[in-house]
Order: sequence, then structure tokens, then C-alpha cells
Amino acid sequence: MNDELGEDFHNAIVKLLERRDPGKTICPSEASKAVFGEKIGNEKEFMDGTRAVVRAMVDEGMIEVCQQGEVVNMDNGKGPVRLRRKI
Repeated sequence: MNDELGEDFHNAIVKLLERRDPGKTICPSEASKAVFGEKIGNEKEFMDGTRAVVRAMVDEGMIEVCQQGEVVNMDNGKGPVRLRRKI
């Protein structure tokens, strides 16, 4: 993912989470669709490119990656994940 798209994805995550109550989550595909469009935003090539942005945001302490309401490490989690503002 180029820097401009990475920044767009980062900003989409921030905006979507700002619209949610504290503790509420978003699906990474929501941000991907906001940047790349409804039809292609959920395709594997775009979702794969978003992981680096999510990891950077986690490392910066901005967001958490969750499964079933519990914080997980992206590298160890299996299955769908959700993103939320760091509590």
C-alpha cells in the first residue's frame, strides 16, 4: 500500500471510530470500503494492504484489535477481528 493510501486508510479508521461510542468497534473492512469503495474494498488484495496500517496504529497506542470483545495480538488471532479506540 502506498503512503497516500495508507494515510487514507488510517484516517478512515479514525473517522469511523470517532462516530462510535467509546468501547464500540468497527470492522477493518468498513475502513477499507470507505477508502477503496464498496465493491472492491473487501477484496483480499486491499485487506492485506491494511494490516500494516492497523499494526502501526496498535503500536502507536491508538487502537486495539479485538475478538469477541477481548484484545488480541493480530499475529496470534484467528478469524475475524474488530478495531476499537484504545481504552
